[in-house]
Amino acid sequence: MALTTVSSDRLSTNVKTSNLGTELKGKIGQNKNLIINGAMQVAQRGTSATSVSGEYKTVDRFQVNFGGTDEAPTQAQADVAGATTPYTSGFRKSLKITNGNQTSGAGSADNLYIRTKLEAQDIANSGWNYLSSSSFITLQFWVKSSVAQNFYGYLQTIDGTDQAYPFETGSLSADTWTKITKTIPGNSNLQFDNDNNVGLTVNIAPFWGTDYTDAGVSLNAWAAYASGTRAPNYTSTWYTTNDATFEITGVQLEVGSVATDFEHRSFGQELALCQRYCCIFSDSGGYGLYIDIDAPNVLSVSTSLPVEMRVEPTITMTGSGGTNNTGFVYNNLSGDPILTAVGKYTINVHKSVSSAGRSYIYLTGTGELTMDAEL
Repeated sequence: MALTTVSSDRLSTNVKTSNLGTELKGKIGQNKNLIINGAMQVAQRGTSATSVSGEYKTVDRFQVNFGGTDEAPTQAQADVAGATTPYTSGFRKSLKITNGNQTSGAGSADNLYIRTKLEAQDIANSGWNYLSSSSFITLQFWVKSSVAQNFYGYLQTIDGTDQAYPFETGSLSADTWTKITKTIPGNSNLQFDNDNNVGLTVNIAPFWGTDYTDAGVSLNAWAAYASGTRAPNYTSTWYTTNDATFEITGVQLEVGSVATDFEHRSFGQELALCQRYCCIFSDSGGYGLYIDIDAPNVLSVSTSLPVEMRVEPTITMTGSGGTNNTGFVYNNLSGDPILTAVGKYTINVHKSVSSAGRSYIYLTGTGELTMDAEL
């Protein structure tokens, strides 16, 4: 984001201070949201999935975790209905969970929750004096449940001794969007290393069984994290309701004790931030690697990634419709390619060349090339 400057001639005596304040309003505090894709705009992997717990399957940067279910939930990037308050505030997408049919009831080990992970260095360099109880961060999000009840969530720090900060949504009305705001103080026990590993997670749960909860959990206070004390005991109504739904959008975490207006970033900005963790090339993007050769040899060619990834990514190829390898088509090349990451910036393709001429690797059909550097 470019820094907006004001030239000295605009600060003449003909410009009143109040007018200058109005002119600059909204330009202060850009890049304030520490959450990536909080408006749920980007879903590189797809818009709907019934998947294995803990995997990123739809909305980028948000995992859906679950265990003990009789029927797996479905996660989706959903549309925010018009005329609702999130819609009129500029939100068009949400992350929606549709419950399965939990025929055996709410077991003690059953769980279902949404998680997003933040790099430790992003918290360490955010400007939050996290060791001080008089310095704050503020979490806000919109939530909607098809079942009226109270839900819980927590923040968890990862470096040093894990700490947790549990909170509640309060009683939600069925099928009604509600904005939740939580102001969270620092604490002398918190630690955030200046590195690119997980430093903080934000967790919001439709349900945790009693293996993960305790009646004595204190809300809105930091305490040592333990798996069995994530939240107070849960009402199980939502979880035992077949096909119940739970949606969130507008997730923002910012430094300060006041929840300011949500930072709406463009789709392109949000995509670039997401690509630090996951970058997908598909046939729809017309992705290909080309080289002209004069004689049989070995092709070794690199291509740059759109952004620097968090770490050297893991590369996978999927899809169908190509030759020699699923989802790809080759010309003048023999055998399957060897694809490797070169640091965080480029990928390298190494392949035997069978004859002279223009050689290429090109995605076709439903082919996808995925670079994964997720937390």
